[in-house]
Amino acid sequence: MTGIVYLIGAGPGDHKLITLKGKECIEKADVIVYDYLADAHFLSYAKEGAEIIYAGKKSNNHTMHQWEINELLVKCGLEGKVVARLKGGDPLVFGRGGEEALALVEAGVPFEFVPGITSGISAPAYAGIPVTQRAMATSFAIVTGHEDPTKPESGMNWEGLAKSVDTISFVMGISNLPNIATNLIKYGRPKETPVAVIRWGTKPIQETLVSTLEHVVEDVEKAQLKAPAIVIVGEVVSLREQLRWFDNKPLFGKTIVVTRARSKASALSERLLELGAHVIEASAIKTQALPCTEEMDAVYDSLSSYDGLIFTSAEGVRFFFDGLLDRGLDSRALGSMKVCAIGSATAKSLLDRGIRADIVPPNYQAESVVETITVEQSRVWPERALGDLRFVLVQPKVARDVIYKGLSQAGCDVTVLRLYETVQDTSHKEYLEEALRAGEVDYITFTSSSTVTNTKDMLGSDAVTLLGNAKVVCIGPITGATCVEEGIQPDLIGETFTIPAMVDLILNDCK
Repeated sequence: MTGIVYLIGAGPGDHKLITLKGKECIEKADVIVYDYLADAHFLSYAKEGAEIIYAGKKSNNHTMHQWEINELLVKCGLEGKVVARLKGGDPLVFGRGGEEALALVEAGVPFEFVPGITSGISAPAYAGIPVTQRAMATSFAIVTGHEDPTKPESGMNWEGLAKSVDTISFVMGISNLPNIATNLIKYGRPKETPVAVIRWGTKPIQETLVSTLEHVVEDVEKAQLKAPAIVIVGEVVSLREQLRWFDNKPLFGKTIVVTRARSKASALSERLLELGAHVIEASAIKTQALPCTEEMDAVYDSLSSYDGLIFTSAEGVRFFFDGLLDRGLDSRALGSMKVCAIGSATAKSLLDRGIRADIVPPNYQAESVVETITVEQSRVWPERALGDLRFVLVQPKVARDVIYKGLSQAGCDVTVLRLYETVQDTSHKEYLEEALRAGEVDYITFTSSSTVTNTKDMLGSDAVTLLGNAKVVCIGPITGATCVEEGIQPDLIGETFTIPAMVDLILNDCK
């Protein structure tokens, strides 16, 4: 059986700029072969068990040579595998996608081109530079900047580029910048022509330098700009100051570490990315289901005998409903039970499952649950006394007993249903340690006490010193107190214990 190879343009750098079809191809692939410029975020779309192969291909530093990549794609295709070949930008714009396709055709392996967004257009757009503009630029060219300057004759039509094209986008051009500037001036381009050099275009670490053909080489040397970079030549570069939209966001240039469990990190990470931050997701913790026990089964089998169900986290909601589904049940098993959710995220997780929380304490801490239930009891359970109520409290394996003790002391019957546990995640240890040691992190965020303790344990004996190289942001006073107990000085502590409030803390600190 013969497989198929998808030659996919992975886009210019921002992982959200991949096409829907490109994402779908990654999701069904048995093998993923990716290049240096293809964002590692794409690998999170891979199905479980997919083989991941890094092909490298930096300039003058190839992990795999092109002929080896061709042979690999042919081999996997002939083995009947679905292959996602990820290439930065578009596979057919200086991506050697045509060469790979010809090798597949020769071997009789089916393939498809999946176009991507080329950096020659998107990097300038993220720098506020349109490659065409009415009355200013009615033509543009995307040109390789990787031509060997030692060749006896250039293959470039320098006179045509200098005199006949309004905007020129040189891809991979920074190493040959002296040659580019010299030839354009030599063949008639005014030396005052604006030039922009854009490094890591479309990513939160994007750098943009604006100069002229006459001075761009020395300016780039002074700024020590390195590859990968796009060089844009043309009058449209002058529009940058008016049209900047990406690299003038409030958190642009700030590197922020998110230590939440990967399954819960998205809300915080997405908001920080929207504001321009470079986000490092270095999960200190991960959650996993606890093995099923007879006690768990007994609670699920007798849900209708309880009056209330209390969730302390969105993770608790997820694991509880997973347990329902595993037992062939759904939300109808809750019957007339009332539901309490601590925090807006927990309430939203319930709402996503079609259940509106009856009680949401105004203070997102365990201490406020007992008080709120006591106050709300006559409204929510008008025919029952507080001391007659029976609750199921969904919690992780290790959790504070504030709610259990408080309700029990009020006379309630409380059954604790422990469905999951939080364990240390060390998969990002080296990356985080390196970034902190280099002083590259501006803020590190902690959203719970467990993220604090697990991050400290993960970083080892140098943890306090390393964390001192960044500002420590805590979601609330309990998390802040844990930092202090662990010898870590918190710099910013939230008062309303929500992700939006945490982001606001950082924004205000940057003003």
